[in-house]
Amino acid sequence: MKITYLGHASLLIETNGKKLVIDPFISGNPLAKDKFVVENIEADYILVTHAHQDHVLDVQDIAEANPGARLISNFEIVTYFSKYGIDGHPMNHGGSWNFDFGRVTMVNAWHSSSFADGTYGGNPAGFVIESGGKSVYIAGDTGLTMDMKLIPLFAKLDLAVLPIGDNFTMGIESAAVAADYVECNKILGYHYDTFGYIEIDHKKAKNIFDKAGKELILIPIGDSIEI
Repeated sequence: MKITYLGHASLLIETNGKKLVIDPFISGNPLAKDKFVVENIEADYILVTHAHQDHVLDVQDIAEANPGARLISNFEIVTYFSKYGIDGHPMNHGGSWNFDFGRVTMVNAWHSSSFADGTYGGNPAGFVIESGGKSVYIAGDTGLTMDMKLIPLFAKLDLAVLPIGDNFTMGIESAAVAADYVECNKILGYHYDTFGYIEIDHKKAKNIFDKAGKELILIPIGDSIEI
């Protein structure tokens, strides 16, 4: 499984011959917009955790550039994008589904969710993705919750992707606790540095995770890791 960081909370996951784009916010991200041409991003699936603009901005453009791409999200978000002709698979919390790349389980996230035009975006969520013998938890935008202790019941994680920018989501200290809750020692940090409210001290962040016995991975936009 190869994971490329597209900036902010956007990821590209390549697994079992399929490409999954997570929460695409690229054209509006000052740190990422010059690194990618949105219409050139290949996707078989687009997974969306919630409806905020910094997670859905490029959904339509990527879907239009990839006519066979399928949206995976909650019922409200899938319904919203269906008016643009985007095919979707609706899910809700606690539900799982086997796709051709692997299994997806939608799990709880504690946040808010609405589209830029004020349309209700349903409840925010995270995803557990099991594919190619690997399991990844993508937390989405969330604070620290006791529900995270349920994640190991779904899968033994090889990687947890956690927001660390604070202010709108968990901060570094809470994310280190979340790593314990989900029983994962390898953490990919995201949702940080995009704008002033969520800028972090990278060295301090890594030290906090080191002291907690966890590995915090912070990679430049456009770089990849493999698990």
